[in-house]
Amino acid sequence: MEQRSSLDSEFHQAMLNTYRVADNHGYRPTYFLRMVHEHGGVDAAKRLLQAPGPQTGLTRLWELELLCISMEAHVVRERWASLFTDAERSEARRRLNEYGYAP
Repeated sequence: MEQRSSLDSEFHQAMLNTYRVADNHGYRPTYFLRMVHEHGGVDAAKRLLQAPGPQTGLTRLWELELLCISMEAHVVRERWASLFTDAERSEARRRLNEYGYAP
C-alpha cells in the first residue's frame, strides 16, 4: 500500500506542476487546479478522462506547445501505469493522438 500511496503522491505533485508550468506560460487552468485540490491528482485525472466533449485545457496546452506536461501525457507514462485502467490510458492516448502528440 505504501508504494501505491507514494505513486499517488508523485502523480498529485505532477498535476500541481502542470498547473505551475502552464501558469508560467500565461495559462491558468483554475478548474483543473481546483479538481486536483478537491479530489487528488489521480481521481481528478480519472474524472477528466471520463468527461465528454472537447478538452479546452488540452487544446490550450497544445497551443502553448506544452502537451508534454498535460494530464494525458502523465497518464500514459509507464511510471504511473498502475494508477489507471487500460481504458483510461487508451483515452488519454487517443486525445494526445488527436493533437499529433505521440508520447
